[in-house]
Amino acid sequence: MELLVGKIGRAHGLRGEVAVQVRTDQPEDRFAAGMVFDTDFGPLRIDSLRWTSGRLLVHFEGVTDRTGAERLRGTSLVADVPDDERPEDPEEFFDHQLVGLHAQTVGGEDVGEVAEVLHLPMQDVLAVRTPEGREILVPFVAAIVPEVDLDGGRVLLDPPPGLLRPEEEPTDSGPPGDAGADDADRSTGAGPSTGAGPSTQGGSA
Repeated sequence: MELLVGKIGRAHGLRGEVAVQVRTDQPEDRFAAGMVFDTDFGPLRIDSLRWTSGRLLVHFEGVTDRTGAERLRGTSLVADVPDDERPEDPEEFFDHQLVGLHAQTVGGEDVGEVAEVLHLPMQDVLAVRTPEGREILVPFVAAIVPEVDLDGGRVLLDPPPGLLRPEEEPTDSGPPGDAGADDADRSTGAGPSTGAGPSTQGGSA
């Protein structure tokens, strides 16, 4: 299985280092000297890496100057992981585990199927496709998605008024998904549905 674990950002310094936007909650497992990633430029092997001010700086083999580093900007880093691998935290999920799950309300109403996981700046969002072809964007927070049942192939939704049917939204309500300051976001910002992850479920990738 291919898993998106990071994306290359700006060049750092003059010797080929690049900043990497981490897209995994397990960076210590995904980033180490000698690890190889699949990219549009072909395989990239980590020569060395270091953390500074909360940023991951990586030097890849064969990249010796700033010009070479700048060419890599925007490149996705994809790692091969076992198909049955799951995040250590039971409240976290890889995108590919969520895509395809049947969405149903706690009241038993069929809503549709999770078509995509969107990693937005504020939180992760489940894009649910209804049988009629509509797309419903469901904030992936515990207050609205109280249960993810991988073995049962479904996610349970407890949607606020107006989320599934905008015409039902009360005029004085806040925006859909505004669950309040005490309801924790399930998002970690872990990248694309082809293997991004993990997205975090529960009170907290």
